[in-house]
Amino acid sequence: MAEQRNDVECCDFMHAHEDVVAKVQKGMPDEDVLYDLTELFRIFGDSTRIRILYVLFASEMCVCDIAQLLGMTQSAISHQLRALKAAKLVKARRDGKTVFYSLADGHVRTIINQGLEHVLE
Repeated sequence: MAEQRNDVECCDFMHAHEDVVAKVQKGMPDEDVLYDLTELFRIFGDSTRIRILYVLFASEMCVCDIAQLLGMTQSAISHQLRALKAAKLVKARRDGKTVFYSLADGHVRTIINQGLEHVLE
């Protein structure tokens, strides 16, 4: 019986292409930036948060409106909005006693639209 190897060989020869490795390594973000990017994508990993962002595409809304539209409790919506706000994906504006939420900037819409386009391919 042939011996199985656990490592993966990508080339016929066991040498790295130093110029390619150096070029890619030079362009790699540092670990802190990659961690932050991972955390951003983690936020998009929850369908409730995606639904909230999608709702905010259409209009600035308060927690009560979002809760009614999505058929959820105000508490559940508030919890998700805190996470979205901490990730700088939504912003809040106070008008009297009511707080209105909206997308933080155009990047949020772009990220969602790009993801949707990819899923629908």
